Formats: sequence, C-alpha cells, structure tokens
Amino acid sequence: MAVLEKIRVKLGVFITVVIALALLSFIIDPTTLEAVSNSMSSKYDVGEINGKDISYMDFEKDVEYFTTLNEIATGTSAQSEQQIEAIRNAAWQSLIDRYLFLRNAKAAGLTVGEAEMVDLTTGDMVSPLIAQDPSFMDESGNFSRDLLVNLVQNIHNDASGSIRMYWDYLQNTIYTQQFYAKYGSLFTSGNYDNPLMLARQIEENNNTVDAEFVMVPYGYQTDSTITVSESEIKNYYKSHKDMYRQQASRDIEYVVFEVVPSDEDIAATNEQILDLYDEFASTSREDMKSFLLRNSDRPYSEYYYRTGELNTVSPDVNNFVFNDGKGVSKVFTKDNTFYVARVMDSRMVPDSVFVKHILLQGEQEALADSLAGVLRSGRETFANVAAMYSADQNPNVAERGDIGWMTQTYMIPGMESVMTAPLNRIFIIDTQYGKHIVKVTDRTEPLLKKQVAILEKESIASKETFNRYYSQANNIAAKSAGKYENFRKAVEEEGLYAHPVNRMLESSNRLGAIDDTKEVTRWAFDAKKGKVSDIITVNNNYFFVVALKDIHKEGYATVSEVTPGIRNILYREKLGVKKAAEVAEKIKGLDNLQAIADALGTTVSTKEGIAFSSLTSQGLDPKFIGAVSVAEEGKICGPLAGNIGVYVYKVTGHDTGAFFTEDDARARESQISQYSLQMLVPVMMQDADVKDNRARFY
Repeated sequence: MAVLEKIRVKLGVFITVVIALALLSFIIDPTTLEAVSNSMSSKYDVGEINGKDISYMDFEKDVEYFTTLNEIATGTSAQSEQQIEAIRNAAWQSLIDRYLFLRNAKAAGLTVGEAEMVDLTTGDMVSPLIAQDPSFMDESGNFSRDLLVNLVQNIHNDASGSIRMYWDYLQNTIYTQQFYAKYGSLFTSGNYDNPLMLARQIEENNNTVDAEFVMVPYGYQTDSTITVSESEIKNYYKSHKDMYRQQASRDIEYVVFEVVPSDEDIAATNEQILDLYDEFASTSREDMKSFLLRNSDRPYSEYYYRTGELNTVSPDVNNFVFNDGKGVSKVFTKDNTFYVARVMDSRMVPDSVFVKHILLQGEQEALADSLAGVLRSGRETFANVAAMYSADQNPNVAERGDIGWMTQTYMIPGMESVMTAPLNRIFIIDTQYGKHIVKVTDRTEPLLKKQVAILEKESIASKETFNRYYSQANNIAAKSAGKYENFRKAVEEEGLYAHPVNRMLESSNRLGAIDDTKEVTRWAFDAKKGKVSDIITVNNNYFFVVALKDIHKEGYATVSEVTPGIRNILYREKLGVKKAAEVAEKIKGLDNLQAIADALGTTVSTKEGIAFSSLTSQGLDPKFIGAVSVAEEGKICGPLAGNIGVYVYKVTGHDTGAFFTEDDARARESQISQYSLQMLVPVMMQDADVKDNRARFY
C-alpha cells in the first residue's frame, strides 16, 4: 500500500494528462442509457471501428478501467466534468488503437517483441513514460530504478490489484507507443524530398516577378444569358464527389422563451432586502455568518478584499467599501440583483505568505504543545522536527515542513489565520487534517484590505411568471400541431423570430448563447423532416419549440443538397469565359497596356515581388499569380479569366534572391512531415469509415 500511496501522492496531474486524449464532450442521460441497455439494435452502439461494432457495454468496460486508473492516481472517486470527459476520450482512443491502428501497424509488418518490451520497461532503454513518471523519481527528481523494481516486486503483495492494474496500463501504453514510433518512422522515411525537389522548392521561393496589369472585375450583377444545366451540375458532382462528404447533421428553426423575473418579481425582492436591512446593520460579527446563511444568496466570507476586487460583484459595492466604508451601504442593484454591503474589518494584509508546518495526526496530536515549545526554545530546527514527526513528508520541497507560498485563494481550509500572523512565530492551528505547528517565514508587502459582509438577493421568476412564459411557448407548440408550415404561420402571427441553425451536428450542446441544449439536439436527430417539437425545457429557465427543416445523412451529400454551390461554381466559370472573350474583342490589335486600359475604361496597375510560393498572402488573385510566374518577360498576355475578374498583363522583370535556403526547405519539409504524422490516424479512421456515435448517449 505504501507504493500505491506513493503513486497517488507523486503522480498528481500526470496521469490525467496522459489519458486526456480530447475528442468530444459528453453529458450522460440516464434515460437514454436505460434504453441502450435494453436494446440490441446497432442504432444504440456507441460506434463502429474497422467493422467492429462497439456496444455500450464494451465501451463502459473501458470507461470503468480508466476511471479506476484515475482513482488510483488521485486517491479519490470524485471527478470533475473535465476528468469524466478525459476518461471517456481515453476509453475511445484505446478502442481506436486496439481495433484500427495496431491492426494496420501489424499489417504493415511492424512488431514489438517480448525482449524489446523488457528493455523498455525494466531494461537498459527504459521508456520515457516510465523514466519521466514522478512515481519513479528520487528526491533529486531523477529516475530511480530501485523505485521501479520496488513497484514491480509489490504487485503480488497488493490484495487490491491496483498496482497490477497500473503496471499493466504502463506496459500496454508503452507497447502501443512503440508501434506509433515505428509506424511514424516508416512513414517519414518514405516521405522525403529528393535533391531535385529541394532545388525546385528553393528556386520557387527565391524567384519573384514584377508585373503591370489591367483588370476588369466581374461585378455583382447576375448575367441572365448564362445558364447552367442540370446535367452539367450532375457531371460536376460525379467528378468532385469526394468534396461532398459530410457528417450527419440537421437544419432546424426554433423559438425560445427565457424565463426572466417580472417587474412585480423585482419589486418583491426589493421589499425583501428593505425588510432585512436594519437587522443586517445590527447583526454582530459573530452572528453574521448564520444571518447571511439564512437570508442571503451570498454566504459570509473571511476573505480580505483589496481595492478593485469587489468590482466583480458590483462597482457600487467596491466604491462604497474603499471610498466610504462606514456603517452600511444603501441598496445597490445590478442585473436584477440587489446588494447591501457592510465592512466588518480592515487590516494590512499581504497578498501571499510563505508557510512551514508540522502536521500531527491521531495520537501524535498530543505532542503539539511540547514540540511547539522545543521549536520556540531554539533547541531544534523546524526542518528536523518536521522530518521526525510530520505526517506530511513531501520530498519535493526545499526543506521538510515547507508548504510554500499561500494566498487567500490558495489556502488549506482552516489555516486562513496565517495571512495575518507575525513572522517567525510558532503557533498551533487545528484543521480537518489534524493539528498543525505553523510558522510564517516570509510575506509580500502588506496592503490595506477589508473583510466585507454582503447581503445579496437575486430576483427570480415567480410561479406566475414561470407559467406565463410556459403558456407562450405552449401557444406556439399547440398552433404548430407538429407541422413546420403551421410553425412558420404561428411564429409570424405572434411576431416572433425563429432562429435558424443549419448543419447542426449530433454532438452539439449549445444554441446561440445557451448551453446544455442536448435535449434539443436529441429531439432533432430522432424526429422526421417537417416535424415540430413539444416544449423542450433547458436549465429550467428556457422553453424551446423546435422545427426540423431538413436532414443531412452521414456520407455523401445528395446532388440536390449541393446544387446551389455547384451552380455558382459553374456560373462563375462560364462568366469568366464570356468576360474574357468580350475583353479580347475590345483589345484586338492593341499592343500597349495603356491603350488596352483606355479601351477597357480602367487603369494600369503594377505589382513588384510576386512570388509563386505564396499564393494566398499577397492580396492577389491566385490564378493571376500562377500565370505571371511563368509568363515571358516583356510580352503582353491575356485575357486571363481569374477568380474576381479578367486580367491582361505583362511581366516587366524577374528577380532571384537567396533568402530561402536549403535549411529553410528542410525545415518546411519537416513541418509537412509532422503534419502528415498527425493526420495518419484521422485518415485511417476515414478509410475504415469509423462511426463515432457517442454524442447519442452523453
């Protein structure tokens, strides 16, 4: 158990970082999970990886495994939303590795042998995952093989099985990482620029051209003589189909009613504050905590505020406390919240103090007074007593007993008095952890700070107000009767605005500025096109009525879905051809750019240092950049149909620099290689048609 405790104490955030492979964010819905548990339909699978259906039960086994690892590392079963997210993401990534990546790596002929694993775990080339693990570091912060051997030897003595689980996790992770390293090496070794390619890259980046040109913009008016046929659209779609892969999504419209307090509700809250005002003003310091606990939305705090900090509560409160501070403030309001402030204490308090302590627990607590006496007499040093008696034996500090710099917000509960304690005085504090013999050895410059009691009341909607908003939402839902046409009519009749949302993904959990809208998303992905929802309540203060306009299935978008975009592309191409022909006719026989500009009713422009290697950073049409980079110097060229207009141009000069070197080319090659490595698994997932349905459940 000592080894296990060492993992917990020293590992800290490390294990969380290792398993936090971010993919998606989840919030679990028990009713959905119950439905999943009772169904064997593939619709309720968490996903599909390389042809393998991932059931909810399989996924939860991996989630439970990583949850246990997190508990081993932290020593607690309490988990934040971020930790839960990290655990589920780690579980999903482990499945991707197991059923996709490792199979592909082995199919490429890669192996990781037993002898190799021995060397990586306990041999001569220990993996960085172990060498950099804080649980295997000595007091100097260096890797200790003895600590590693100690953990392995204690596996059979750990009845809980936790050490075995952690060691297996390390071995499995190292095994997988070795395949990643080998696959990456295999990939990068076969993906390099030969000398000819490097030379061309250097030349392209060092060569620039100067040019004069005339441009006739297409303008924004639609040319009715240009038509795009359905057959042309279909042919374009077929030849560019890979561009139209899509995730499953929905187009919706919704109206939302936010429940806010009425004028009557606000007035009632004001009356409550006024009724409490005199009692708040007369309540003693000792009774203030219980008074605010009964009557205020904000509990009493021992915190000492410096000037400006109370602005986050209310600028009016801050001004009263630090510019007046006498008696009790008047009633202030901010965003339907009422405040009354009273200064309880004023002191010179530092922002931070350096604290040492000796923690005594259990029977050792009886030694507190005698040990404090020894320290006050100077017969023994604080560090030596801490080393002999303290339950806190943190080795990662300069001296035994050091807690370090503490602030009011970075504070062990119960030790708040250290902020105002005299320097180098030995005293005893009781906390939930035991008795602490404490000494403050350093502090920042003390500042004037004030302890403030704040009576706070937020106006909330009454039952009558709540019902009124519900009635408005119900009116829209009833008039819609489940049909989109009725929804549009009801919205217009009531003078409301229907918010449109296009291509909403199944993982969506936010609409506009409103969070936690997963119920809206679930409804949209279960409903049929053209349907309208009943009232969907979010956070108990938003009422949604939602209409499902369109459904976009996973896979390839249909021709009808992408027709508007394709039509615009083909129209622009035809417009360019037509405009170029018109320009050619107008400038026929002209051999001077100024004369051409006059004929076209425009001017001659110039541009120096045009580089083909930077198509997007020069503020020029990419088609124009490509054309001038290979044009013959001194010759008038064009017309060229670009993206925004028609160009007639002449290259007036070339320049060859030497600012882009072979080192630059190799650095760029390395960047491209690193990007390619990052895309390996996503490309594998696309090729294997991995389906990630977790958003249906969490």
